[in-house]
Amino acid sequence: MAFTQKQIDKFNRQKYITELEKISKNLFRMFRDEKVDAEEFQAKFTLLKKKFDAKSEIQLDSEYHRQLKDYIGRLFGQTCDNEAFDDKIFSDIREAEMSNLNRLQKLKNGSSYKKEKHRSKHKNEDWG
Repeated sequence: MAFTQKQIDKFNRQKYITELEKISKNLFRMFRDEKVDAEEFQAKFTLLKKKFDAKSEIQLDSEYHRQLKDYIGRLFGQTCDNEAFDDKIFSDIREAEMSNLNRLQKLKNGSSYKKEKHRSKHKNEDWG
């Protein structure tokens, strides 16, 4: 059975987005784990980034995915491309980067908390 170009494009898009989210989950897990040192972080992040870079780049429509891709690129430049990156720098950026990843997750989940039809009900409600 032959696949249409549209099906192939959709499959590649899903793989690309899945790889992006896989990197973010792994980054959060590594930042949260106190046992992970700078060398281990660099090795794992470099491996994940190489796998991601091997995928053909696609157009990202979602603001969340665009910001996540930019974040991963920026963080890779700060950590893995930096010769002076060591355990001290890693421990210094750990909390800040966990906050950044949480902010990105809030951006992703922001639309799922309240739908527009529910917002309008409570908008004019008087609580006092």
